[in-house]
Amino acid sequence: MARSSTRPTSRDVAHAAGVSQAAVSLVLGDKWRGRVSEATAERVREAARDLGYRPNLAARNLRLGHTRTVLLVVPALTTEFFAGVYTGAARIAAENGFGVVLYPSPEGIGPARDPFASAQAALDGVIASSMAADALTAIRGDQLPLVMLDSDPHGSLGAATVNLDIADGIRQITDHLLALGHRHVLHLAADVPSWTFDVRARELAARMAALPGTRIRTARAPISIDGALTATETALTAPGPRPTAVICDDDKLAAGAYKALRRLGLRIPDDISVTGVDDLGLATAIDPELTTVRLDAERFGERGMHALLAVLDGREPDRGDIPVELVVRASTAPPAAH
Repeated sequence: MARSSTRPTSRDVAHAAGVSQAAVSLVLGDKWRGRVSEATAERVREAARDLGYRPNLAARNLRLGHTRTVLLVVPALTTEFFAGVYTGAARIAAENGFGVVLYPSPEGIGPARDPFASAQAALDGVIASSMAADALTAIRGDQLPLVMLDSDPHGSLGAATVNLDIADGIRQITDHLLALGHRHVLHLAADVPSWTFDVRARELAARMAALPGTRIRTARAPISIDGALTATETALTAPGPRPTAVICDDDKLAAGAYKALRRLGLRIPDDISVTGVDDLGLATAIDPELTTVRLDAERFGERGMHALLAVLDGREPDRGDIPVELVVRASTAPPAAH
């Protein structure tokens, strides 16, 4: 039978399943237990699937007032860091009777442009990483109550911003390397237009400039091991004195740098030191284990959700950046005497 081009209604589902519209509402609203049988509920679900029926969220929300659903917009899930952010956000959401829908930004492996018939009808609010800000306009998420993660607090789209103290993390790394005696570093910078990476470059430059006789060479790389390998190899085979340390914007870039250094016959940390940012599982899987800055991803997600709940309640969210911690391992040592 040819399917009608008009959108199926709950009346169509009721007719196909041989039940009342009230029964359809109970089943699709997940309130059927004790009112209709399991077999009837399954028949309704099957009819809805066959017809391609989707409840009118906007109409339902007008009746209910809200859906208690939050959208978390993150870059495509290429690191465990954002899995930690989701875990923390979902934990606080669940404690407060909210659900979290995860939306990886359409960069690379993201889903279709708009995951909802109407995001505004389906959601109470949005938490978004600045690295995924472009996705917000695609889903009109910037018109909902919004909390931005990793974002410039002075130029944010959101009603609130939640940040890790990434500037302090870079200060800790730079001070550690300077104390070891390093004066010439390669900054392996993430080639991603994002506030959080701008902060890293700015803090590194400021910290190094405070000490005379220091130099920074910058190489940009996509956040991938192959990209980091290529960028590191190119930077270290360029003419001129070789840097004695590589400061990487994240641990994944550091893993790529390790591969490049091995190819060039350089030993870590005897010939060159390497640092990362994140403290992913990767940091202790590579050899030697990586000196890096530990970012508490779950706490980050928790704070983001607390901030959104405050915005929804008309309260002032907590201020102050989340502290970060330098973890010194075996990838850093004083520079070799020339």
